Amino acid sequence: MPSTNRPAALPSTAEHVVAWKVELRLRFWRHLPLKLVGVTAFAWVFFLGYFYTLRSPFYPVFEMPQTALDRLIPFQPQAMLAYVSLWVYLGVAPGLMLTLKEIILYGVWTAALCITGLLIFHFWPTAVPPRQVEVSGLPGFALLQGVDAAGNACPSLHVATAVYTSIWIARLLRIVAAPWPLRALNLGWVIAITYSTVAIRQHVVLDALAGAALGAVFAVVAMHCCPRLGRSP
Repeated sequence: MPSTNRPAALPSTAEHVVAWKVELRLRFWRHLPLKLVGVTAFAWVFFLGYFYTLRSPFYPVFEMPQTALDRLIPFQPQAMLAYVSLWVYLGVAPGLMLTLKEIILYGVWTAALCITGLLIFHFWPTAVPPRQVEVSGLPGFALLQGVDAAGNACPSLHVATAVYTSIWIARLLRIVAAPWPLRALNLGWVIAITYSTVAIRQHVVLDALAGAALGAVFAVVAMHCCPRLGRSP
């Protein structure tokens, strides 16, 4: 008589696809109004401190040196699109958090990263060398010059927050078992943002490297201190 204790059938590929899609959809819609308001309010408060340190330096401003790599990377105004895409990218990681506690903890660690960057700008004001090309007539550059001047250069908080976000997104995509194309998209996006900061001459390579290190350190420390953060309950 054949045994009735058969092993459970492995989930089909279709079931796996449905599972991660359902999980991402659930994470996206959970507390969505709070996430939208929270990210917007966070950005508003951050820019208050950012513009204060930018426009009121307490110490002499140090001009960051260019490296050979800076001279190899041509000025590419089309990289502006990747540069401004950061403001969409930053919402992805908190947008995939499930619980109110996770959202708050993520916000606390992100705030710690930004405050650290602002303290560095306060005690060590830096700026990038002037662009060697006229950009006022290029789309978006006039607004960029008026809003985000060449100060607060090192470490690049643009890169720091992008790298910090990318590490968190990678963790969340692993948790939901998302397929490799989404992980590749995340990697490509953060690389494009980082590259754009140099390609539009908003930062130099040293700024980007310092920013990447700062963002990575905060992501690793946050995950070590809060190992359950981002995981489904």
